Amino acid sequence: MAYERKNFRPASSSCFSFYTLFHIYIIASAAAIHFETSNETDYQSLLDIKGLIHGDPFQALSSWNDSIHFCDWRGVTCGLLHQRVTVLNMSSFYLVGSLSPSVGNLTFLRELNIQDNDFHGMIPEEVGRLFRLQYLRFANNSFEGELPLNITGCSELSILDLRGNRLIGGIRDDLSTLSKLYALSLSRNNFSGSIPPSLGNISSLQILNMSRNNLGGNIPAEIGWLSNLHVLELSSNRLLGAVSPQLYNISTLQIFSITNNLLSGQFPATVGLTLPNLTLF
Repeated sequence: MAYERKNFRPASSSCFSFYTLFHIYIIASAAAIHFETSNETDYQSLLDIKGLIHGDPFQALSSWNDSIHFCDWRGVTCGLLHQRVTVLNMSSFYLVGSLSPSVGNLTFLRELNIQDNDFHGMIPEEVGRLFRLQYLRFANNSFEGELPLNITGCSELSILDLRGNRLIGGIRDDLSTLSKLYALSLSRNNFSGSIPPSLGNISSLQILNMSRNNLGGNIPAEIGWLSNLHVLELSSNRLLGAVSPQLYNISTLQIFSITNNLLSGQFPATVGLTLPNLTLF
């Protein structure tokens, strides 16, 4: 009997297609659940932040309600892909209150700007969870206490601006691990102790402002290692001793202010040559 050839499609092929589609469905469903959970976390964190604000004279946060998606709330910017909060900008909203620890759950934040308000109490330790944060602007508030111990967890920080608060304690040595820091502004607080020599290791630093504190001791010679520094503001402290010659070799300096201290010695006659870009001295 002649062999009869039949069109044959293996059953396993259809099974393979079914299981492939099922697998894709499971992955997509899990991703959707994770997406919704992450969105819910950001949403709830923003509500927690609003919940600790007891003064909003100009109704700046009136849009923060269920009738509007949280990505459209005033001061909130979300990423296009995951709809996670990437920017929280409440600058000059004239808010009064404390900063909720839930801010540490906004883990996609690149910028956190609450300057020019009246936030009081301590800066939450949870801020150190914001490992993507590049810009932290808390200037001109009423924050108290010391710097959070884990602020260095914000390893991507470019700007750390805490001017004009009521912060106390020493300026911690481990701030030098913030290797991408462009501006460190701590002026108009109540910091005490000495300036850590390790700050001279932040080669990216262009602005160092620690004026109007209670800092003592010598100005570390290691500050002279900051070859990209444009602004060195150390005025109105209790700094002692002679100024290291290394500081007069930072040729990029434009502003060099060390007045109203207890420093000794005289400025070198060659300062105009070694600091050719100086505009304020």
